[in-house]
Amino acid sequence: MTKSYMKRLSFALLDAITDKDPVVQEQVCSALCSLGEVRPTEMLHACEEYLKQHDKLAHPYRAMVLRAMEAVLTSHIDKLDKDTASTIILLASSEMTRTKEPGCDWQQAASSVLVAVGKRFTNQVMEEVLSRFQPGLLPHCSVLQTLSNLSVSNAFGIVPFLPSVLSTMLPMLGMAKQDAMRVMFCCGRGSWACCSVTSWFLLWLVSGALQHFSESTLEYLANLDQVPDPTVRRDTFAADIFSAYDILFHQWLQTRDAKLRLAVVAALGPMSHLLPSEKLEEQLPRLLPGVFGLYKKHAETFQISKSLGQILEAAVSLGSRMLEVQLDTLLAVLHSQVCVPVESSSPLVMGSRNEVLRCFTVLARCSPDRLLAFLLPRLDTSNERLRVGTLHILRHILNSAAAQMEAKKPLVLSSMKLPLLDTNNKVKRAVVQVISAMAHHGYLDQPGGEVMIEYIVQQCALPPEQEPEKRNLEGEALAAEDSVRAVSISTLYLVSTTVDRMSDVLWPYLLEFLIPVRFTAALTPLCRSLVHLALKRQEAGADTLLVQYNTHTNIPSPYAVTTRLLVVSSSPYLGNGRGAVSLRLLKVLQQNIHPLLAQRWETIIPLLLEYLDEHTEETLSLKKWEEKLLMFLRETLAVVSDNTWTCQLSLEMCKQLPCYNGTPQEKNFLYKCIGTTLGAAASTGVVRKHLQELLETARYQEEVEHEGLACCFGICAISHLEDTLAQLEDFVKSDVLKKSSGIFSIFKERSEYEVEKVKSALILCYGNIAAQAPRSLVLAKVESNILPNMFHCFNNKDPALKLSLIQSLCMVSQAARSGAQPGSFHFSRKAELVAQMMEFIRAEPTDSLTTPLRKKAMLTCTHLVCLEPALEEQVQADVIHGCLHSVMALIPEPQGEDDGCQKPLYLDTMRALEDLLTSLLQWNMTPQGLQVIIEHLRPWIKSPRGHERTRALDLSARLLHYFLEHLHVSALVPFHNLGVLIGLFSPHCADLWPATRQEAVNCIHSLLYLQLGYEGFSREHHDEVAEKLLTFRDELIHADPDVLFHTCDSIAQIIAKRLPPDQLISLLLTMFEGLGDPDKNCSRAAAVMINCLLKERGTILKEKIPQIVNVLRSKLQEVNEEHILPAAQQSMYFLASQHCTTVVSSLLGSPLPFDSHTCALWRALAVEPSLTAQVLGLLLEKVSGDVPFKESRAFLLGSTPDRVATLLPLAATCALYEVVSAVESGNAVLELYPQLFVALLLRVSCTVGVQLPRNLQAKERRGTSTTLYNRNLEPCSSAVDALQAVLLRSGSQDVVQFMEQGGGWELLRNSTGHEEGVTQLASAMAKCAGPRLPLVTKVLLCTQSSMYEIHRVTSTAFLAELLSSNVVNDLMLLESLLDELLARQKDRSTSVRRLVLRGLANIASSSPDKVRNYGPQLLTAMTNGLDDNDDPHRLVALEAMVGLTRLLDLMEPWDLRSVMLHMAIRIRPFFDSEKVEFRTASIRLFGHLNKACHGDCEDIFLEQVVGGLVPLLLHLQDPQAPVASACRFALCMCVPNLECAELAAAFQKHLQEGRSLHFGEFLNSTCKHLIHHFPDLLGRLVNTNLFYFKSSWEGVRAAAPMFTGFLVLHAEPEQRLQVDLEQLLMALQLLLRDPVPGVREKAAETLGHLVKFA
Repeated sequence: MTKSYMKRLSFALLDAITDKDPVVQEQVCSALCSLGEVRPTEMLHACEEYLKQHDKLAHPYRAMVLRAMEAVLTSHIDKLDKDTASTIILLASSEMTRTKEPGCDWQQAASSVLVAVGKRFTNQVMEEVLSRFQPGLLPHCSVLQTLSNLSVSNAFGIVPFLPSVLSTMLPMLGMAKQDAMRVMFCCGRGSWACCSVTSWFLLWLVSGALQHFSESTLEYLANLDQVPDPTVRRDTFAADIFSAYDILFHQWLQTRDAKLRLAVVAALGPMSHLLPSEKLEEQLPRLLPGVFGLYKKHAETFQISKSLGQILEAAVSLGSRMLEVQLDTLLAVLHSQVCVPVESSSPLVMGSRNEVLRCFTVLARCSPDRLLAFLLPRLDTSNERLRVGTLHILRHILNSAAAQMEAKKPLVLSSMKLPLLDTNNKVKRAVVQVISAMAHHGYLDQPGGEVMIEYIVQQCALPPEQEPEKRNLEGEALAAEDSVRAVSISTLYLVSTTVDRMSDVLWPYLLEFLIPVRFTAALTPLCRSLVHLALKRQEAGADTLLVQYNTHTNIPSPYAVTTRLLVVSSSPYLGNGRGAVSLRLLKVLQQNIHPLLAQRWETIIPLLLEYLDEHTEETLSLKKWEEKLLMFLRETLAVVSDNTWTCQLSLEMCKQLPCYNGTPQEKNFLYKCIGTTLGAAASTGVVRKHLQELLETARYQEEVEHEGLACCFGICAISHLEDTLAQLEDFVKSDVLKKSSGIFSIFKERSEYEVEKVKSALILCYGNIAAQAPRSLVLAKVESNILPNMFHCFNNKDPALKLSLIQSLCMVSQAARSGAQPGSFHFSRKAELVAQMMEFIRAEPTDSLTTPLRKKAMLTCTHLVCLEPALEEQVQADVIHGCLHSVMALIPEPQGEDDGCQKPLYLDTMRALEDLLTSLLQWNMTPQGLQVIIEHLRPWIKSPRGHERTRALDLSARLLHYFLEHLHVSALVPFHNLGVLIGLFSPHCADLWPATRQEAVNCIHSLLYLQLGYEGFSREHHDEVAEKLLTFRDELIHADPDVLFHTCDSIAQIIAKRLPPDQLISLLLTMFEGLGDPDKNCSRAAAVMINCLLKERGTILKEKIPQIVNVLRSKLQEVNEEHILPAAQQSMYFLASQHCTTVVSSLLGSPLPFDSHTCALWRALAVEPSLTAQVLGLLLEKVSGDVPFKESRAFLLGSTPDRVATLLPLAATCALYEVVSAVESGNAVLELYPQLFVALLLRVSCTVGVQLPRNLQAKERRGTSTTLYNRNLEPCSSAVDALQAVLLRSGSQDVVQFMEQGGGWELLRNSTGHEEGVTQLASAMAKCAGPRLPLVTKVLLCTQSSMYEIHRVTSTAFLAELLSSNVVNDLMLLESLLDELLARQKDRSTSVRRLVLRGLANIASSSPDKVRNYGPQLLTAMTNGLDDNDDPHRLVALEAMVGLTRLLDLMEPWDLRSVMLHMAIRIRPFFDSEKVEFRTASIRLFGHLNKACHGDCEDIFLEQVVGGLVPLLLHLQDPQAPVASACRFALCMCVPNLECAELAAAFQKHLQEGRSLHFGEFLNSTCKHLIHHFPDLLGRLVNTNLFYFKSSWEGVRAAAPMFTGFLVLHAEPEQRLQVDLEQLLMALQLLLRDPVPGVREKAAETLGHLVKFA
């Protein structure tokens, strides 16, 4: 192709580069680069020519063209010839310097082109650039920028030119004596910002250039073995660099412009390495102050710090003496920079700080003494910033200059004394970091290192709750992981585990910190480090682990360590899990604790750790955990079995008691440990001595400590009962409990309050002794020793003392109950103690529950009641009444903030009440005894307060269950009060409170089993009827009234089956009382259950039925309540049995809408099947016999339709619904099912849109009577409801459910969806009610000739849908239905004709094997549908296309051969229809036509296939997903007819249904195979695509040029003759002006592909 074509392509793209959309601009540039990929030289020439021709092109667009040129040059610089390079160099040079003003991106792009060319044509570029860099003339700013960038990108090529560049530049520097002239030198580094000329711009560029020149030179000199000219030396540049330095430092650095100063100082750094040594030495006194003096002028200091570091490195490398003179000032300046607070963590700020620290490293390596002399005194300052900054510097030099600091260790350690005392958190963190550095470099094994370790441990012990609140000096919140404590913990562990030299320093020194209380918060990190150190030493040898206590006098004893670690393990999750690490430390210290413990601890401690791993803080039971630890202690004492060791351990435990004053839980556990240890001691003297000390030193004012002390005495009493009681008795009888000053000095000035606290603790001690001591020994002491001493300490004033007494009496009575054989222990003080407990209970407030006093008192009574002698009846009654009144009247359990702590107390109290009542019931396990307790509960069961009823029913259920479990019947006796009890409980099955309902069922369940027990059945007997109650119990959780009362009815049936006849009267009388229950739910439940009982057992009460019916009817007249109405329905049944026609006529005359009483009476007529059938037959006559609506005059005249329903059919429809709604109507409905179904379906169809008469409309609007039945009277809705009722009553619930799920009922009600609703109904009937269809269709076929069009449409839609189900074959309905539909092809209704086609197509679903038999008729019908011209909306044609899609695969090929071409031609116009349904159907049918001729495709049809490829491929981008899916299918069907395996594989890969399509990739692959296998189609395909360049759909319009581009991309150059390039190029240029950016983008991309034909 000629070069002019390449130019046209390039110019077309270049014209589009001014597009406003950045994505299109990017694509244009990409397309230009695509041209450059194939023809780089021509593309570059075209761009060069375009820029010359379009001299006025805006700068941003010129920059885009230049960037495209740069991209091509970067990729293909090796293909560039010298002439083209020269042309490009001249263009770029001209573009770069065409204006004196800074050109921003445009000039930068031109400079970048020069830099890209300069990578290969260095000499030519330098020649051009230097030609614009003449001596004596101020250069253009871009020239300097280009030279600077060239030195960066090609240092080895440019450095040999630098002497010449510098020699030219240096004289010019002196010319810039004024800011106005200096601006001519300006040029920025990096990206240029479009800005006006300023006084610093050129100087900034010169400084940058000098910086880059110096850096490139240093790189060149560092790699002389790789450079082209190794003769270049450092002194080559020395003189020029010094000259430049002289001007930059003495003149430009003094400018007022901040950015220029930073640029100058950035250049001075690398330049200092190229200065002559003597000149650098000479300049240092001025250079250093000049540079660090800039710190005061600049907030951004990175360049200053970096340059200063480079200058210092240069000075140190030559061994400068002048540096020593400047050192003090320099250190002060650098120190102040480090001490400046860091305001952000930006890279520049952090980089500057790191550069300053690097300066300190340089100085530390040359002058360590001077540096430390400067730094260490500043650690003594009180200024936080100075101290923190100094610590940061010290840490840095300890790490970076370790060799120079080695000899300074003592000095550094001694200087840390004052910082260790600082309380500021930032200082603390800095100190910890310094100590970490010291540890790594061997400072802490020096004298004074222990102080550092102790400091770390102190910080680990900081309270963690304070850490999240800390903030730094700038007010920023500190992260938790950066807190002092967190940093210290991580430092301690890091030093312990990674620094080998610290092992001997930390072991065993860290043990000293285990015991002191102030280090408690640090126990977890301490133990973790100690465990690691111990294991490490254990690997080295067992002997190294042993602690030499004689040489380490401050190390705690084994007893102290054991006590401490054991006690803190009792709260295993405190301190970040200190329990586990404490146990691990105990395990590794086992040899140090006692040599005999090794084997046992190796077994038991891992089990304890495993138990902790299995639980979390929420799931662990502290009580069980403490028991395991105490067992561990007991086993330890048993293994050691040394009285001396045991006594020493108990002594240490007593010593540590004060350490836990602030942690009550741990202190109480320590008390238990002391009791356990004393129990193992053999010396009674030691035991009594320690017990006396505990009594004397206990903190009685702390009530929580009472329990610990009491537990200690109780545990000790297991082994030393006599000694423990004797010691307590001595203490009780001493002067300690007197209010005046005692004998012992420790009890002087004891107040009355303190004495009460002591008494409370002593009472608890006696209680725990009774509970823990051996039962055989303690019973003899209860009345002789324990109780007298307890009451000796008691007075009735202090509440805490009262609670302690109750708790202790509970333990005493429980011990007596569990230890005594039945009848062997006679408790003489039983009645007295019970009376005392009841006095305590009555004194408690009845409106709140704040203490466990009444719970413990009732538990005590429970244990006392079981002991001999028995209580008198009146006493028992008083106990029951008092306890019930104390608990039942409590306000409901709190639901607020205190719910978590109050609810367990409430539950425990209720449990105690239950235990007490069951204990009392044990004395009289008879129906009378049960009745006595239930009578006490009756007022609470009938209470108007729900929470009281719930509690009473819950207690009743538990008592009945207990009675049942312990029932022993020796003779068959009647359960005479069964009816009364069931009548009391059963109405509460519908209580408003769900819990009450469930408990009522539990009560009835237990009562029925009690009756079976009294009838002689064994306890193991399983009664299926009674067990059904439990299935109903769960249903009562729901508040739905229908569910509740249905369940109550079921419960009543169960009661009726098991209730003895003689109990029925008492049951009914009790339930009649329930009708007046203030809880309406209970009243309704009573009515439901009475009705059920009358129905189930009415035969034995025959004479009572009229009386009962009259009562209920009177209730119906007085109160309009639902639960009274069923009684009146009984009377209606008897009336209707004798006078059916009269009753029906009378009820039909009732005013519409029917009120609730009328509806209920209608439902009563369905009691007996024969009666129901008679009623339904009468109602059907009324529904079908009269006209369904009347048309108003306005409608007849052609105005808005106004159809009004007639009253008689409407009333009959409503009545039919009510009758069918009754459960008993089922048989009659089944008998008349076909007539009911068809009549109501047609009633629905003819009432769509029909209105109510005006008088009924007004009545509905103002109807507010409560007696009106809440059901829609709208004609169509009432018919739909009746149809639903018929289906439900006939057992077709699945049909109703199917319709509900699909919204079918709602569709039936409106005119737009009625047809779809009928279709759903037919489908549901076919799926769920198939056996009923023969009779239904027989009746329905009779309606096909109806005068009402809506009847014909409805019946045709129903029959058409039936043909889609296989049920028509099973029922042999196919032929009759098919004949009927074929006969309706000429119906005057378009809807009927359309539905006929749908029905015929449905045969493909129901009877695919029959399609071939009816093939010619079906094809004729469908073809006629395609040609139906009487339908203006072409819906019949659409139905025909959809039908053919379904039928084609099932027909005989010879039947199709004659019509395929006709069909393909008829459907082709629909491919591009504006309606998505037509596009989808036609394209999918086209796919099936292709499928039908696989392997036998005639050439004439192949033309249709080829012609359809382009629209099918393009419509894959159709905005409608169904169309795109149809295209996928059609393409997959077309490809076999093309007989191309590669194309078929590509379609199979990309067009799988459900897989996301990458359209570009797929289209590219398709075009590749099309061009390869069908090269002659290129022109045809391109021309077809050109048609879609004007498509109305954006996606298709964008896909068409993409398709074209891919075709061209894969075509061979010789195929270009098939394409009208002129037309294509013009079309693409038009698309470049399309309003949619995506289309323009694809057009630009395609233009890039057209380079293929260049």
